[in-house]
Amino acid sequence: MIPKKRSRIALLIFVFILVLTCLVCSLLLLTHQLKKKYESRLFPHVSINGRDVGGMNKPEVYLLFSDLNKQIQKTTLNLTYDSVIIATLPASLTNIGLNLDAAFDQAYTVGRSPHIPSQAIQTLLTSTGLHQFIFPLSITYTKQPVRDTLSSLVDQYEKQPINAKFQFDSGKVIEFAKEENGLHIQTEKAVRDVDLYFQSLVTYPRSNVIQVQGFVVKPTITLAQTNTYGIEDLLADGVSDYTHSIPQRIHNLLLGTSKFNGVLIPKGATFSFNDTVGDISSSTGYQPAYIIKEGKTVLGDGGGICQVSTTLFRAALLAGLPIVEHHSHAYRVGYYENDSKPGLDATVFGPTVDFKFINNTPASILIQTSSDEENNKLSFKLYGKKDNRVIELSAPIVSDYASAPEPQFQDDPTLKKGVTKQIDFAAAGGRSRYSYKVTLGKEVLFQKDFNIWYQPWRAVFLVGTAD
Repeated sequence: MIPKKRSRIALLIFVFILVLTCLVCSLLLLTHQLKKKYESRLFPHVSINGRDVGGMNKPEVYLLFSDLNKQIQKTTLNLTYDSVIIATLPASLTNIGLNLDAAFDQAYTVGRSPHIPSQAIQTLLTSTGLHQFIFPLSITYTKQPVRDTLSSLVDQYEKQPINAKFQFDSGKVIEFAKEENGLHIQTEKAVRDVDLYFQSLVTYPRSNVIQVQGFVVKPTITLAQTNTYGIEDLLADGVSDYTHSIPQRIHNLLLGTSKFNGVLIPKGATFSFNDTVGDISSSTGYQPAYIIKEGKTVLGDGGGICQVSTTLFRAALLAGLPIVEHHSHAYRVGYYENDSKPGLDATVFGPTVDFKFINNTPASILIQTSSDEENNKLSFKLYGKKDNRVIELSAPIVSDYASAPEPQFQDDPTLKKGVTKQIDFAAAGGRSRYSYKVTLGKEVLFQKDFNIWYQPWRAVFLVGTAD
């Protein structure tokens, strides 16, 4: 019985091997026939990007996708940063198009695998239609124009954070800089976003806008960490425009401004402009320029200092500080109306006419000055510690307008005949009114209604009488 059973098993194995050999030979023969039939063409039941390309050669595949390729090549990509378009990239600039070569070459491997069993199975499946071989279609483009555009954006916007600086010596801050946040442009994310958009054109060709993003980089040292005076915040920035000033006046206002840079005002202290600026005379470097003295416009040492006091006055108002002493000019001066309505000026004339305010903030106040000489702008920045005070400063209302009197001509024996020299300048008179109120919670810290009268001012000319 046992020999008969073994002989039956051996027979079954022989038949199985014979059938398998016939099957493999048939598949190899079929593969050979299909390769010959589809030489340079794709096997049946192969699709690219959802479209049947079985039996097609490469030129036919290119023709099948030509319309899609044309649509893609008409698209435009706009890159924006901070809601502003920074670059427009037409498809022609990036040489964008369908990567049909790669898709065709990948599809062409069906039934042509160097691995014989895989080749036989693929041939069986593709010839019988038991399986659809699906291949994706990708986009090819030149990345350099995108990277060049992002690189220029980095050069324009990206910056490193700046640590705060505060160095106090001999009663004055000699080195100061408030911390500044840096900015990092996320170029690699933008590159990825552009690539995702380009690849999506295979299924949805359209123009698009991609927002380039950046993120803030914090400094490692803040202003609050650099000093023991409680100075942390910018409280206010007072600005004035000194356009049309003569060179001597500009020299004086810049010299006067330098006296205030780095000055610390202790908490609770009353600040005096005259005490801080010191002696104003030729001996301290000031030059003759026009000033108002005894009802006349005359040349005097330090003309232009009132530009400095006016700028500081504006900063004190914006910071919500109580004004202890303030005087306006006798008449309207054009310098102070370059960037403001009449009324926001402050005149000084030591030792009796001063400008004073109180530091009633929670910390010391640091004065930092600067001048934009190209645009004729003077700036007083006040740094300290904010306390949520609310400043209500109304815009000046000008009324009771009065025309300037007729010009006056005076004989001057020191000038030759035929020479005329203007020594005073016409200005219309009027009234300027505005209100100033500072509150902290429910408490009114300071309140004042400014009611300023400007005299009408006549122009005065000297007429030469000397031979």
